[in-house]
Amino acid sequence: MRILAIETSCDETGIAIVESKGSSLVPKTIRVLANTLVSQATLHAQFGGVFPAVARREHAKAIVPLLVHALTEAGLAKKLKQERILSKKEETTLARIFHKEPELFVLFKESLNALKVPIIDAIAVTVGPGLEPALWVGINTAEALGVLWGVPVIPVNHMEGHIVASLMQTKDDGKTFSLAMPRFPSLALLISGGHTELVLMPSRGKYKMLGQTRDDAVGEAFDKVARMLGLSYPGGPEISKLAEKAPAHEKLSVPLPRPMLKSGDFDFSFSGLKTSVLYAIKKFETLTDRDKELIAKDFEDSVTEVLVTKTLKAAKKYKVKEIILGGGVTANRKIRKIFQESVAEELPDTKLFIPTILLSGDNGLMIGVAGLLRSKSKKHIVANGTLKLAKSVSPTLDELRKRK
Repeated sequence: MRILAIETSCDETGIAIVESKGSSLVPKTIRVLANTLVSQATLHAQFGGVFPAVARREHAKAIVPLLVHALTEAGLAKKLKQERILSKKEETTLARIFHKEPELFVLFKESLNALKVPIIDAIAVTVGPGLEPALWVGINTAEALGVLWGVPVIPVNHMEGHIVASLMQTKDDGKTFSLAMPRFPSLALLISGGHTELVLMPSRGKYKMLGQTRDDAVGEAFDKVARMLGLSYPGGPEISKLAEKAPAHEKLSVPLPRPMLKSGDFDFSFSGLKTSVLYAIKKFETLTDRDKELIAKDFEDSVTEVLVTKTLKAAKKYKVKEIILGGGVTANRKIRKIFQESVAEELPDTKLFIPTILLSGDNGLMIGVAGLLRSKSKKHIVANGTLKLAKSVSPTLDELRKRK
């Protein structure tokens, strides 16, 4: 099965083309025919965060050229001798799809009508969660391609894509992956700029929310603390670089709190930690580079301790066989290291999955592979900025099994 995937949930436009061998339920190998990405991070850095309207505009500018580039990379961009002429029905349908983006409609027709219909079985697209204006660009493009090529469109949850990315294991050529199917029950910790979620997976394709942030997502907290310290956006990598410079033996005179570490549940909160950093900064008459390093280090230590402690506590309670980390914050070296050490020490029989650095951020590849596993199309797709992967639950694993 061959799928073209589109990701536009935030500030990265991602297009990938993947091909699987084996059953759709458990593909033996996944071949990457194309994997292209355009990031808006530099543009949004001047604002210190992502502006939805700007993100939508940039996705609309980038998506068709990136799509053509991906088709070319996959060897599927075959030019027609004579440009395709749309039927009246096709023209009307496409105009309806792009009714809010006429410029994109013009670019779409100019570029795609000049190409032969590629051998694609389906199109996978992120439908949420994310920034709705940005999501709509990807969804409209996917639906238009579905009409133009006569193929189904598969809606994909962005967070499921991050879980799948952690299960992808690359082979020597870097273009072929195998997919590790987790043993259940499994536990997923999803940490990014917009999400901090601890999700139980009692069986394949089933998700139960155990805990989530009550305020700021962990990646959002990194960005805000970075801004307080005068660092650039995105803040996560900048905080880590600063923290690594801090001497191991030196600490803040008043350590930062470990929020909700002993709350008795699996929820998170990082807003108060962010405020504590602000108060810590104000205590210094002149904030030196060394002071910034110590603050960054203690902030990163606090976040890591809370994430690891709560995840391991949930893993023990629900007797999970595997722990899966997903999302952009998994690129943090400190978090990766402490998770690896802690799981090996406290849960030696539990396998830990962490995505490669290249697959930790948003990308079309993870959406394509998630689409391969889902393979269920929909006629009418809508963007859902707050789309949930799972509903909140509190039962034990035994109680969950009894409900089946």
